[in-house]
Amino acid sequence: MDNTRLFLVIALSFVSLMLWDAWQSDYNQAPVAEQVTSEAPSIREAPSIEESPNAQPKEPTPVATPSAASLVFEPPDEKIDSISVKTDVLEVDINLLGGGITHAALVQYPVDHERPEEYFSLLDRTHERFFIHQGGIKGSGDIPNHRSSFNAAEPTYQMADTAAELTVDLKWSSESGMKVTKRYTFQRGSYLIGIEYIIDNKTPEDWTGRVYEQLQRTKPSSKRSLIYTFTGAAVSTPEKRYEKYDFDDLEDAPLNLEVKEGWVGILEHYFVSALIPPAANLSHFYSLILDQTRYVVGYWSPRLEIPAGNSGEIQSSIFIGPKLQEVLHDLAPGLELTVDFGVLWFIAKPLFVTLQFIKDTTGNWGWAIIILTFLLKLAFYPLSAAGYRSMANMRKVQPRMLAMKERYGKDRARLNQAMMELYKEEKINPLGGCLPILVQIPVFISLYWVLLESVELRQASFALWLVDLSSKDPLYILPLIMGVSMWIQQKLNPAPIDPVQQKVMQILPIAFTIFFMFFPSGLVLYWVVNNILSIAQQWHITRSIENAAKT
Repeated sequence: MDNTRLFLVIALSFVSLMLWDAWQSDYNQAPVAEQVTSEAPSIREAPSIEESPNAQPKEPTPVATPSAASLVFEPPDEKIDSISVKTDVLEVDINLLGGGITHAALVQYPVDHERPEEYFSLLDRTHERFFIHQGGIKGSGDIPNHRSSFNAAEPTYQMADTAAELTVDLKWSSESGMKVTKRYTFQRGSYLIGIEYIIDNKTPEDWTGRVYEQLQRTKPSSKRSLIYTFTGAAVSTPEKRYEKYDFDDLEDAPLNLEVKEGWVGILEHYFVSALIPPAANLSHFYSLILDQTRYVVGYWSPRLEIPAGNSGEIQSSIFIGPKLQEVLHDLAPGLELTVDFGVLWFIAKPLFVTLQFIKDTTGNWGWAIIILTFLLKLAFYPLSAAGYRSMANMRKVQPRMLAMKERYGKDRARLNQAMMELYKEEKINPLGGCLPILVQIPVFISLYWVLLESVELRQASFALWLVDLSSKDPLYILPLIMGVSMWIQQKLNPAPIDPVQQKVMQILPIAFTIFFMFFPSGLVLYWVVNNILSIAQQWHITRSIENAAKT
């Protein structure tokens, strides 16, 4: 086996690993969500609190129990009566029908760098993106759920420049004397929103019930992407701090968990919405499927009992924002794991910390990628040098190998025997470059996931035409440079003696160039710098060995 074949196999293996995301995207492709009308669809009955496997004695039947459709169905694009809330990081709409969050725009994250005034909406109520928060109370007597009408003192709330927090109260009351205040608390600079239900029982009867919070979302569209990123549900429990659920997984095995110190949410590439109940509470996590197009994940709280004439409260919180690791780590256990670096996270995490440190020092993510590539190349210099020496020695005996091929023709057994004798005579290990490259591959893959998953690089600019390192090169200059650098590397390697391998090696730079045209420019920047450094190192080592052979 010659060294060129080894490098070809390794290169193709690495490409296969990167193509794994695209295969996952194709294999797990969700169908396009059917357009939902305002007519009641076919909906699976939502499980009641009493259906919990660890249920307490059944609660009294609520007055005017709503149907399943009224509990979970929410038509998109329907005009609603809502109030708006603005903070320094969020613009939120709260539906007065139910008091849920139906729109949440992230002020610091534009949809596109060319339209900085158009903020990315993580929660929204359109056919293209139906993703909302709902919440309410289930219990005895007349009590509000997420289809009940609330009142607010103002139509618009805005956090003052000097204020540390903003409180928004929604009011509900019944003729029987039950009063409920649903209070939202927004903190400056925070994507964590506090939710509190203050229940004032002025009725002559004792009240028993629970609070529920849930997220409802349609499946993502079937738009194909070369780079697959996960969109689906996630749950954290003390036994398993982070577990992903594809929407299809929820069809096969709905959530049905009793959890303390956990959270449940829905995440996508750079962002996450997570429901975080009080850590001390034993909460029940559940999931629902609505007409095969919408999925619900949520939880209900432990039972709360309020005697007649008394009041009580139940607290919760919801995170709606970017997957910033240093922020998520302090909010709930395992929430930072939504930044999914894959099975090689133990390598990827130090790489991200180093990359962020360099960026904080230089002030530019592009330079941070370049410097980190230099550091990695320096760290692996002895290993890669061993591989390049092996290739240089193979290049030195290339004429003799070609002569052997001419001599033995199609006698593969005799040719292989002669080549092994040549390797022994020249003290060449044909597998000499294998181990160094195998050691480096996990680092390369880890860095790939760091650059792909980190929201910090979203719309991060570098220089000149590279204004967004998280999107493809608009002029395709970097992929072309990468293809040229790969072609130069091939010229420094010993040419394969097999004609088929020669043709494959000639096609490889073109295939890689086309492939990388659709990759985020930050990833291509890393490959270009890595290739240029490899060329310099390989040329130096090859030249040194060839000069030594002449003397």
